Amino acid sequence: MMIPVEGHPNLYRDEKTGAIINCDNQAYNQYMNAMSSRKVQREEINQIKRDIDEIKTLLKELLNGPKWHKFGNNW
Repeated sequence: MMIPVEGHPNLYRDEKTGAIINCDNQAYNQYMNAMSSRKVQREEINQIKRDIDEIKTLLKELLNGPKWHKFGNNW
């Protein structure tokens, strides 16, 4: 059985375990949306980092020549 917590309309105490349960679905949905948004941002940042690494590699090759050239291959 769930007992309402006095002064907190969305909180209930589980009579069996004593745990406090938050039943505010709107707050939960906002939290889940924020977590999803942060995940997308992290993925975008990681892709930008990979792109920058690739650009750095290409710039180094332009300045120093391709890696295979340093080992004596004359392709």
